[in-house]
Amino acid sequence: MTIHPTPAAGLLAFPPVPRDPGFGVYVHWPFCAAKCPYCDFNSHVRHQPVDQVRYAAAFGRELAEMARRSRGQTVTSIFLGGGTPSLMDPATVGAILDAIAANWTVAPGAEVTLEANPTSVEADRFRGYRAAGVNRVSLGVQALNDRDLKALGRMHDVGQALSAIRLAREIFPRLSFDLIYARSGQTVADWEAELTQAIDLAADHLSLYQLTIEEGTPFYALHRAGRLVVPDGDLSAELYEATQSLTATRGLPAYEISNHAVPGAESRHNLTYWRYGLYAGVGPGAHGRLMGEDGRHAIANERHPETWLRMVEDWETGIASDELLSPAEEADELLLMGLRLAEGIDLKRWRRLTGRDIDPVRESDLTQHGMVQRLGPDRIRATPAGMLVLDAVVADLA
Repeated sequence: MTIHPTPAAGLLAFPPVPRDPGFGVYVHWPFCAAKCPYCDFNSHVRHQPVDQVRYAAAFGRELAEMARRSRGQTVTSIFLGGGTPSLMDPATVGAILDAIAANWTVAPGAEVTLEANPTSVEADRFRGYRAAGVNRVSLGVQALNDRDLKALGRMHDVGQALSAIRLAREIFPRLSFDLIYARSGQTVADWEAELTQAIDLAADHLSLYQLTIEEGTPFYALHRAGRLVVPDGDLSAELYEATQSLTATRGLPAYEISNHAVPGAESRHNLTYWRYGLYAGVGPGAHGRLMGEDGRHAIANERHPETWLRMVEDWETGIASDELLSPAEEADELLLMGLRLAEGIDLKRWRRLTGRDIDPVRESDLTQHGMVQRLGPDRIRATPAGMLVLDAVVADLA
C-alpha cells in the first residue's frame, strides 16, 4: 500500500533550498536563566544582570575581526544560539545584526534565526526581534507534557510552550521547535501521540533529538548511579524509526538525522554546517570554519564568558585555538557531517580533498549490509539503517 504524505495543518510551500553551502555567521549568547541537567553546551547562569551593552560592543569587535578573515564572503544565514538568546534585549539583537551588515554583504532574504525558550517569550520582545531583522525562531519546547518538562529541568510548562508557539507563528515568517525523545519511561505509543500533536502545531520545521547522556552533566551522574533509566538500544531504534515514519507521512520528512522540514524549509544555516561550508563563529565558545591563504582553518573561541569579553576588549578577538586542517582531516569532517544528510555527500568534493575514491571494498560491504547507497555516480548517502550506526559507517568509509 502506498502512503501519500498528509501535510500537517497550516504547512506552507517553499521554493527549494539552493545546493550551495552558503556562508553563515553564528553568534553565541552563553547565558541561561538555569542550567538544564542534560545540557553540555557552553551555557552559564549569572545571578547579576549581564551588561548587554558591553557584550554587544564586544560582539561587534569580534565580528569585524572575523569579517577581515573572510573577505569576499556573502552572508546567507545568521544564527543567534546559546545559551538563551531570547534573554537578550531586542536592542542587543539589533546591534549585533547591524554589526554583521556593516562588516559583510548580507544576501537578500538571508535566513536570520534566534533560539528562544518559552519562559522568556513576550509579545513585545518577539516583535522587537522581528523589527531588528530576525525572520526565523527556534523554540526550545523539549516536551509536550508537564511531567517530562519537570524531569528535564525545564522552567516552562506546556501552557507556556503552546502560547510561545502561537505567538511565534503570528510574528515570524518561519518557526521551528525542538523536542527531546527517548526519555525515561517513554514508550513508542507515548512518543507517537506527542509527535502527532507536535506536527499539528508545527509551522515548517521540527528538530527531534534523542536524549543522550553526556559526561559531566547531572543526568550523567544520575545515570551512573542507576537513578535515571533511559530506553535501551532496541527501544531507541524503534523510537527513531517511528519518528522517521510519522514525520514523512505527515509532510515533514527528515533531511538530517534529527531535523525534519517541509521541503524547501530546511534550516539554511544548519545546512551550511552539514554541507561542510564556511562560517564565522563569534562569542564565548563559538566555533568557526574559515578559509585562509593556506587552507581551511578550524577556529574555537574561549569558552568562559568574562574571559572572552576581556580578550576581545584587549585584542579584538576571543580566539583560543586556530588550527589549519589537513586534507585528510577535511575529508573526515566532510564524511562525518555530510552523511548526516538525506542528500548525502558529493564524492567529487571528497576526491578533490583526498585525491582518491571511496574504498570500493568497504563501500561494497556497507552496501551489501544495507548501510549506504549510491545516488548516481558522484553521490553517496547513509540509508535509514546506516543512520542508526552512523559513527561506525563513517569510520568504515574513512
